[in-house]
Amino acid sequence: MFNRLARAILGTSNDRMLKAYRKRVPAIAGHEPAMKALSDEALAAKTVEFRDRLATGATLDDLLPEAFAVVREAAVRVLGQRHFDVQMIGGMVLHEGRIAEMKTGEGKTLVATLPAYLNALSGKGVHVVTVNDYLAKRDAAWMGRVYGFLGLTTGVIVHGLTDDERRAAYAADITYGTNNEFGFDYLRDNMKYRFEDMVQRDFSFAIVDEVDSILIDEARTPLIISGPADDSSELYRQVDAVVRVLVEDPETYEKDEKMRTVSLTEAGTERAEQMLREAGVLKDGNLYDIGNIAAVHHMNQSVRAHTLYRLDVDYVVRRDPRDNVQKIVIIDEFTGRMMEGRRYSDGLHQALEAKEGVPVQQENQTLASITFQNYFRLYPKLSGMTGTASTEADEFAEIYKLEVVEIPTNVAVARKDHDDEVYRSAREKYEAVIHEIEEARARNQPVLMGTTSIEKSEQVAALLRERNIPHNVLNARFHEQEATIIVQAGRPGAVTVATNMAGRGTDIQLGGNADMRIALELGGMEDGPEKEARAQAIRDEVAANREIVKAAGGLYVIGTERHESRRIDNQLRGRSGRQGDPGASKFFLSLEDDLMRIFGSDRMGGMLQKLGLKEGEAIVHAWINKALEKAQKKVEARNFDTRKNLLKYDNVMNDQRREVYAQRKEFMKAEDVAATVAEMREEVISDLVGSAIPENAMPEQWNTDTLHEETLRLFGLDLPVKDWAAEEGIDDEGVRERITREVDGLMAKKAADFGPDLMRYVEKSVLLQVLDQVWKEHLLALDHLRQGIGLRAYGQRDPLNEYKTEAFTLFNRMLTELRERTTSLLARVQLAPPAPPPEFAPQMTETRIDPAFAGGMDGGTEAGVIERPALRREANGVDPADPSTWHRTPRNAACPCGSGKKYKHCHGKV
Repeated sequence: MFNRLARAILGTSNDRMLKAYRKRVPAIAGHEPAMKALSDEALAAKTVEFRDRLATGATLDDLLPEAFAVVREAAVRVLGQRHFDVQMIGGMVLHEGRIAEMKTGEGKTLVATLPAYLNALSGKGVHVVTVNDYLAKRDAAWMGRVYGFLGLTTGVIVHGLTDDERRAAYAADITYGTNNEFGFDYLRDNMKYRFEDMVQRDFSFAIVDEVDSILIDEARTPLIISGPADDSSELYRQVDAVVRVLVEDPETYEKDEKMRTVSLTEAGTERAEQMLREAGVLKDGNLYDIGNIAAVHHMNQSVRAHTLYRLDVDYVVRRDPRDNVQKIVIIDEFTGRMMEGRRYSDGLHQALEAKEGVPVQQENQTLASITFQNYFRLYPKLSGMTGTASTEADEFAEIYKLEVVEIPTNVAVARKDHDDEVYRSAREKYEAVIHEIEEARARNQPVLMGTTSIEKSEQVAALLRERNIPHNVLNARFHEQEATIIVQAGRPGAVTVATNMAGRGTDIQLGGNADMRIALELGGMEDGPEKEARAQAIRDEVAANREIVKAAGGLYVIGTERHESRRIDNQLRGRSGRQGDPGASKFFLSLEDDLMRIFGSDRMGGMLQKLGLKEGEAIVHAWINKALEKAQKKVEARNFDTRKNLLKYDNVMNDQRREVYAQRKEFMKAEDVAATVAEMREEVISDLVGSAIPENAMPEQWNTDTLHEETLRLFGLDLPVKDWAAEEGIDDEGVRERITREVDGLMAKKAADFGPDLMRYVEKSVLLQVLDQVWKEHLLALDHLRQGIGLRAYGQRDPLNEYKTEAFTLFNRMLTELRERTTSLLARVQLAPPAPPPEFAPQMTETRIDPAFAGGMDGGTEAGVIERPALRREANGVDPADPSTWHRTPRNAACPCGSGKKYKHCHGKV
């Protein structure tokens, strides 16, 4: 009660923030007359002026009113659009690193130009993140006209660009792109071997469009770059044949749809063991013996694929036009789009491929990974915009330290949101939906019907075909026609069935979208009087249709099911009533819907029957809406807890990832890493001596055999360690000095043979390759640790603390392995002469370090070989007639062979 009273008197925190922002709007408007008076050249010159002021001590906040006024005027001249005052508030919210919640149709794309321009003045680059390539290209071309007018450059990052194209796009003042491309570029950059090959600049400021979709819905989806692992595709097919029969009996497994888990019962395990043994998959012993770990893993994933994942709901089977092979493509449950290139991890995707009878692709091993949660937290300043964020405000605040500010609409919302209608069965619900659509069409009212999956959208489409109702279907199968379908969705009597409306990037305009119709229908015509006449006819038709639709009540949004998240329902509702247009929305539900079935009460159906709910009748009451909202809140809270728990584990890896990537970047930037390599060599020798010669031990207690074997394994040196131990007065420090002297001598001789330039190159190459190899192995070890760590809870130990402790131990072990492998490889690498060159051609060779050698340094492994012309020590300089002296040539000097090339591009080629 006190809280309600305080809100009534003082207003909500959102009201107070809006009040502060509104006070700053008149300052922006005050600059508008002066901007209007400027010529195009003078307006564009403001960019140079702003940058000069920043260089002399002004801040971005100082420039904000005038800079926003400049962008507003530029948008009027270039696009014919003037920012509303509420859009100015949205721009300020984004500039301050907050989330702007703006309803559909309020012009979020245009709002982003304000903070993007202002922050780009610093020269550090601004990233505008969208959910798909279409929106990235569209927004970059559309808003890029404003930036270009003001003298700023615009880049776009989409799938299929070369590294040079990406580097140029990131070098632009403002870069548009998708969350996937930005994230993968970050991972790829940290796998490069030269600093100049990296494409991204240091992060500065990001504006995330559809921020709830990217930072909430996709938060649990890691971006993974992987390499091929052992091929086990045949095993997936064998296990699938067993599981296909096994799951026909529901007594063999227990499924929890609420938690999305499934496990075999005792009877199911016994039957599975028998069938796997008959199929020749199971080795000796029972299913859970240590020798059958692979079979258990494949079995679990196959059972999940058959019982939890549904065709046309979670994934589709689609023929890839590039190689004409059928593939499993994941469906994004939040946007309804196909997620090309994405694969389920941990063998689940292979299990689905076996289930659907498409080619099973080889499993992969993780080389680099990051979640969107941790990627976007790399930006010093982060902001976002969406139509629906307030329901997840707590998560944004806790995970990303982002406040949500609800921006009022430019014109009051006139949409009528009706109470839900609840039916006993899905059949009755769909009958009621079809009847409602027929009534709407009779009064020329367009209908947008939302479904939760492709399967449901096609089921509804079949019912519409039976009643001969014309309609369009917008789902992942028809996403290429998305723009065409949305253009027509606002026409009188139009019926559109859509899986989901999040991130569509295009508004449904009443009567149709004249500009898009002209582009689609007249795009191929030459400019001239005929084209202009036809374009005017389209505009007149759309204007007339708009009045018809407004009179009919505007766009009618019908939801055929409630989603687990209120945001998704709100996104669907928000498609109606844009910019003060009339509209209506209503959800039709049944007790057979997933949300009602999984999260509702088992007794609800019987209770409604006892209350007299007859077949074909609906229950409509505000209490039902509140009960459903409570169920959705519970699901959202559970999902938040899951994401938060996952983040706690991922933070452990994230800390290690940042440390490794930062160190790797330092290695790439360095002119040479000789000091680092020498320090590693010193630590390896110190650890070696320390483990063989315990503190305060007598020489006869020293483990001289192990010390001798380790120096031979690591350095290839056969040292008389036993003889040293027999000497009078020898101690561990003396042994350490002698080993160091021998190893340093070996490395000095090697450096003299290689020459300084080549030696520096070899050291850096080896260090980076070994770092990548041990990091890859460390990621695999962390994956294995993570899979079983939950079982520690049975021993009354906190799995998270156990994970942190063991991950730290594994990280230290990785660093030790890095030092040992790098030191050993450099000690063993040697020069080998190539085959004699033909008389008529100059000799060409390459430097090569065998990456496989960097990964394994067990006894018996041969050293990596660097191929160069045979070297011979000469007292005097380079003799062009004697190739054995050419190695002394400076790398930038002409090659002595007479080819005319620099030595480093000819016989000194690396």
